[in-house]
Order: sequence, then structure tokens, then C-alpha cells
Amino acid sequence: MWLFPSTTRYCGFLSAPKCYRCVKGFSKPYAQTSRRRRTSESCLSYENVRRFISENTEVVVGGSLTPEIKLRLFTPNCRFWRERPELWPFSDPYWAIYWPGGQALSRYILDNPDVCRDGSVLDLGSGCGASAIAAKLCGAAHVVANDIDPVAAVVTKLNCELNKVEPPDCVTDDIIGSDPASFDLILLGDMFYDETLSDSLHKWLDRCIKSHGSKVLIGDPGRTQFEGHDIRKLLHHVAQFELPESVRQENYGLTSSHVWCYHSKL
Repeated sequence: MWLFPSTTRYCGFLSAPKCYRCVKGFSKPYAQTSRRRRTSESCLSYENVRRFISENTEVVVGGSLTPEIKLRLFTPNCRFWRERPELWPFSDPYWAIYWPGGQALSRYILDNPDVCRDGSVLDLGSGCGASAIAAKLCGAAHVVANDIDPVAAVVTKLNCELNKVEPPDCVTDDIIGSDPASFDLILLGDMFYDETLSDSLHKWLDRCIKSHGSKVLIGDPGRTQFEGHDIRKLLHHVAQFELPESVRQENYGLTSSHVWCYHSKL
């Protein structure tokens, strides 16, 4: 699970109703928390995890930039919106939020299907799997959803069923820094929130482009860590989307989200 910066409200896991207010208390540095697991997580079977997620999320249709995609998310109707966080049996559930950068990225793919049609696509830090689903809907030949939280893989498969698409290959290894595989398109939504992780992503994406000529699309609503990073000098702005009113209400200071294309220095 990639620990995203808080940009929306949800559940009793957070100490305040909206995430900008509570991010300091919830998100910890990536290196310390990205592999944290609750002990019980490894003891549950796939079917048990699947049933638990189905019982404790709600299918959401509409209210986002991609109303054609159905997703299982946390809503005020869900038990763990208000429940004490220590009762949650898994790692922090960042897959339960449809983040603004991921919304913009998925919207852009749906509006521009040629960017992934018949190609190989990596959705890095895939979370709920929305961008991977968008790539599937647009005819990508091969899609890999990578998130180091194994629960996110279960959720991605559930969401694929909702949208009547074949699930992508779900990979839970930390591939950042590894020898890059060959992908025509790499998607990243809401990943540039931490300086250390951003630096690692910058170096690894540069290798992917130089090794395989991969195209990289980044979705971000304009977070300070992203806007101030050196990678911004290599990005070409390709799209801006005004966030729906419901998303604006659940985010402090965010009214739009953007898609950027990364060009490596060859």
C-alpha cells in the first residue's frame, strides 16, 4: 500500500473529519510504514478478506470524475467510517479512497483510449484499481496493478467484477528501484507526497523511459511536495479536470486535478 497524502475524508481511522486536517497523525514516513502489516492480515484467507471487504465497503457510483466506473469505497454508511482504528484488522486502507490524482488519470485514459489501446500498462500504487480498470475498458492488451498492500489486490479484483472487466495481474512486490520491466505506459496517481519516495520514483521512472521508452502519465491535484519537486521540470501538462462538488467538499483547498506526461532527459 502506498501511503498517500490525505486529501479526502473518511472513517474513524483519521482523527479529524477531513484528511488535510489529520494527515500528520495518520501518515508516517514511507520508509517506516509502507510495509507495516497487522498480524491478523496474514492469517486470513483470500475468501475471508474478500468477504470482509464486501461487508465493510459500499459500492459507489457517480460523484467522481469517472461516474462510469463503480468502486468499493469507504462512505459514511460503512461501519469503519466511525469505528475505532484499532479494530481494523489490516494495514491502513488507502485503497478505500478514490484520490483526486487517480480520478484525473482515469478520466484522461477514458477520454483518450488510444494512449493505452493494445499496449502494456503498469498502474503503480494502484490502490482501488480505478486506473487499471480504465485501461482495461480502453482496450489495453496487458495491465499490471502494483500495490504493496495485498488487500488492495483483493479490492482491485472486486472492483473489476463490478465493472465487468477481467482483473489485471496484481503484483504486491515493491518494484520501485528494481530493474524496470517493459511497459508501454506507466500510470501514477497521487504518488508524489513524500520527498524520499518522490526521489526514488524520479530515478526509477527515468530508468524505465531510458530502458524501454515507456510513456509515463502522472495524476496529481497540485500537492506542495509534487509542485516543489525537481521532476516537475520534466513534466508536460496534458489535462486539467475540475473536481465535482462532492469531491471539493471532501478536500481542503482542491478544486481541480491534473495529468502530466514525464519526459526523461536522454
